[in-house]
Amino acid sequence: RHSDFQSLALPTELLRHLISLGKSGEVIVKFIRNVYSQSMTQRILFITSTRIGDALLSTGILSYILKTYPDARLTIACGPLAESLFEGVPRLDQIIPLKKQTWNRHWFKLWRQVVGREWEMVVDLRNSAVSRLVRTKKRYIYGGHIDKTIHKIAQNASVIGVSEQEAPPRLFLSSAQIEQSKILIPDGAPVLGLGPTANWIGKIWPVENFKELARRLTADGAAFAGWRIAVFGAPNEEEMAYQLYDSLPPSMRINCIAKGNPGQAAAYIARCQFYVGNDSGLMHSAALAGIPTVGLFGPTNDVVYAPYGPRTTMVHTPESMMDLIGHPDFNPKTLTHSLMGGLSVEKVEDGIKKFI
Repeated sequence: RHSDFQSLALPTELLRHLISLGKSGEVIVKFIRNVYSQSMTQRILFITSTRIGDALLSTGILSYILKTYPDARLTIACGPLAESLFEGVPRLDQIIPLKKQTWNRHWFKLWRQVVGREWEMVVDLRNSAVSRLVRTKKRYIYGGHIDKTIHKIAQNASVIGVSEQEAPPRLFLSSAQIEQSKILIPDGAPVLGLGPTANWIGKIWPVENFKELARRLTADGAAFAGWRIAVFGAPNEEEMAYQLYDSLPPSMRINCIAKGNPGQAAAYIARCQFYVGNDSGLMHSAALAGIPTVGLFGPTNDVVYAPYGPRTTMVHTPESMMDLIGHPDFNPKTLTHSLMGGLSVEKVEDGIKKFI
């Protein structure tokens, strides 16, 4: 077809030769068009966090990129644990899991995978050498110029020079994750999600308090009477989560403890109608899902890591973060008890009532 040949804007003599080849010429044209198309496609490299919460809070940058570059293809490099959070990102070329290796060999491995391509844009929230050693038209790096005292969402947006309103975070759930969530949490009575665990003992509100809170919130005449309760907990956090789950009436409880990867857990949380939990990736998943979310804070930085969005709030211990961790001999790695004991059930219940 002459139009196919002419659209490539090749030299006249070469066009005539390809036309004379018939079908063989068409094969060559298809190959040239494919190479040309790939070379013209905008490709963006996004290097983000290994931690679940930080990875979720980086999704605002993806929202902005997808809106601003409607034809771009994305490659995302992240920690293996965060990989499932990006399975539903549109126009995704590849997710590259960065498994930490000695002598920073994981960065060299990533560089080898991405150095052969010229990128439209590289966004690096890890401040790595990789983003400085690849060809790109635009380069944005999370470095010392970023204000670390503002919310993480605003920090990330400032990396690419936009406001947090221009880069709203969101969940990127795959269709498979959504369908699986409907199986574990089928349609029915509303669901209250509870997240009694976290990855550090210092920020875990005592499980006995979660038990009492669940009892009060679902009592006859209470705001959540007749609701089901989904209990969440990540792998390696099952023991504490099951203490809460086992205390609930079998007819109302849903077991979401260590059921799949973080992306699947986020899909389960998105099936809930309300969420209460410790400062964790699960809490951020709830906030990004757009469901009413109450985060419980004490020894962690609520200015930077409070649940984000118009349908979120937090309840804090009477003590400030520095009251709890600001001692000269404080060591988070050797801590063996919760620092959330000062937060009463009454205060959390009151905070929820005011929120709803």
